[in-house]
Amino acid sequence: MALTPETLPRHELNGLPVRVVDSDDAGRVGIEGRVVLETTNTLSVEVRENGTSRVLTVPKSGSVFEFAITDEAAGDEKSPGTTSKLADTQPGGDDSLTDCAGEGVAYVTVDGSRLLSRPARRTETKGDSPWQ
Repeated sequence: MALTPETLPRHELNGLPVRVVDSDDAGRVGIEGRVVLETTNTLSVEVRENGTSRVLTVPKSGSVFEFAITDEAAGDEKSPGTTSKLADTQPGGDDSLTDCAGEGVAYVTVDGSRLLSRPARRTETKGDSPWQ
């Protein structure tokens, strides 16, 4: 199954650029980087600032995420690009989603509650998976 904005919740999220658009904890809004680990209830995001990197864990429940899907991540099938909801709200710097900006990038906003499950179970394509 191709990675498209419609199928994103059923795919592997590791490696995708992500930004926290909304959260129950206002301190988490604006966190952005690449997903380095996904568990049932959290996303671990590698954030790079001023040449250093650190990993922040963001709970899925109570958060809304914006993922950037590039042609490379989507494979051969190209999806039309969309405008980021936060495109001009963040000042310059080491901005993972800004680095992805351009033609062939789709920004997908997903409520974290739609991602609450074991990643391996959510990405199944056979059997009795409710995610198919």
